[in-house]
Amino acid sequence: MTTLIALVALVIYLVFYFTYGRVLRGKLLKSKEAPEAPSKRLSDGVDYVPTSKYVLFGHHFASIAGAGPITGPAMAVAWGWLPGLLWIWFGNIFLGAIHDYLALTASVRYDGRSVQFVAQDLIGKKAGKTFGWFILFLCILVVAAFGDIVAGQFAADGRVFFAFVFFCVAALIAGFAMYRSKLGLGWGTLIGLVLVILAFYFGNMFPVKMSKDIYFLIIFVYIMLASTLPVNLLLQPRDYLSSFFLYFGLLVGGIAALISFGPLDSVPAFTSFSAKLIGPAGAFQPSPFWPTVPLIIACGALSGFHALVASGTSAKQLRDEKDALFVGYGAMLVEGFLSTLVIVSIAGFGAAALGADKVLTTGAIPRFVQSFSMMVSTKLPFLPMSFMTMFAAVWVSTFALTTLDTTNRLGRYIIQEMAAPLKDKSPGTYKIFSNKWIASITIAFIGIFLARSGGYTVLWPAFSGANQLLASVVMLTVTVWIKKKLNPKYVNVTFIPAVLLWVTVTAALIWYEVVIIPVFFRSGSSITSVITGIVVGLITLFMLTLNFIMINSFRKNWKTNADMA
Repeated sequence: MTTLIALVALVIYLVFYFTYGRVLRGKLLKSKEAPEAPSKRLSDGVDYVPTSKYVLFGHHFASIAGAGPITGPAMAVAWGWLPGLLWIWFGNIFLGAIHDYLALTASVRYDGRSVQFVAQDLIGKKAGKTFGWFILFLCILVVAAFGDIVAGQFAADGRVFFAFVFFCVAALIAGFAMYRSKLGLGWGTLIGLVLVILAFYFGNMFPVKMSKDIYFLIIFVYIMLASTLPVNLLLQPRDYLSSFFLYFGLLVGGIAALISFGPLDSVPAFTSFSAKLIGPAGAFQPSPFWPTVPLIIACGALSGFHALVASGTSAKQLRDEKDALFVGYGAMLVEGFLSTLVIVSIAGFGAAALGADKVLTTGAIPRFVQSFSMMVSTKLPFLPMSFMTMFAAVWVSTFALTTLDTTNRLGRYIIQEMAAPLKDKSPGTYKIFSNKWIASITIAFIGIFLARSGGYTVLWPAFSGANQLLASVVMLTVTVWIKKKLNPKYVNVTFIPAVLLWVTVTAALIWYEVVIIPVFFRSGSSITSVITGIVVGLITLFMLTLNFIMINSFRKNWKTNADMA
């Protein structure tokens, strides 16, 4: 059964890529007739740089594939392995891949500008401002959710922290070799990979144990620096080297799953429609699969954050619009396959790795790390369990950190942009919030504060909900783009999925606000946890309000265009 699931996933993704994806490119977008890409027309050697689709795929994939496609599916097996798997496949094909592909292409058609700019042009200024607030709150929740994941990994295994430290040193050296010496990309990559291997070796040799609070402080300082220092000093080479973790994990995990030929008997196919997934530690609440599934499974099926990456950097580097299918649509399908492997490893090998009675009671990240390591080491004996356990843990923390530093940088940009109108009205206030260090510290401090007192079981659904809400708004924006600029005949390609997603995630966030936030208060053990409950509750409420404002703008725009027609 494990082999069958992995094989079916591969077939589904390949078939849809070469059929549905190509139809969108040829019939809807007509990319062969598109103007020259902005990477060539606006080439500046800094942001707008024509890039090979294979190189750009690696950058884009490393940027979008954080710990999200692992964490969500690992939590979702509490409903059984089948519901989560079906949501990943359905969401990936009819929501996620289309969302990423069209967001990337729309940005290309708008000279590589952000999806926020696209929304402002298509729906109005109010929509553009609303997008800014959406992004800001999403950034805070991303730092909170992923900060807790990383600190938990560091505290659980001292080898992971030291491997991370040595990995950062490797990235600095590799970055110098690639960008500031005559060695170039090839030798810089080789040096970086050798140093990454040494990072694993030294991390294993020098494990260290510190309190989780110390790790929170270290993460705070790291993301503040990584998001403020020149991008090619640490962040870019670290992300580049991180992509090789992903390729290795996908390769060995995919091979192991395809040759495993085992049953999915560690987790039932279906446990309960309302399994206990969401809530503060010790106070988990029955969470109905609908509508709360988008609060659990985010990135493996769909992610609004991907639109920010696509329109933030990838659109400026796309050499030819035809390459957007490979980069945007293809990368999302590969991420869906990664989430499929997460479910296969837990459902097929969780009992052997953790014990039958602990598969659904162990935390989501340890659940994946142990199960994935067992699957690979069992089927590929030349990769021992001890090494794979460390690799899987470093893999998760590395990509969570990749998401953290990228998000904190994005949040810094948003604060600085929002401060712009204050330049003439209040120069003093503008000077404070336009400062890159203050803007960076603001996002990092609020996010890590929430992480320290919250815990990912309550922060993750808030992040996922904000993420999916943004995705639904992006898809509605793309729907307007299709209607106004492309071919109205294809409008339902995004309109129907967008409406279904919007209804689902809006209902889920209302449920979260009504059911989970009060439980957080009742189970709060300290003033900081109560403050976290207040802050997360207010952010969720504010995002729901912004959501209805955005939908109203969309409705008015849609009606106006219909009347004109």
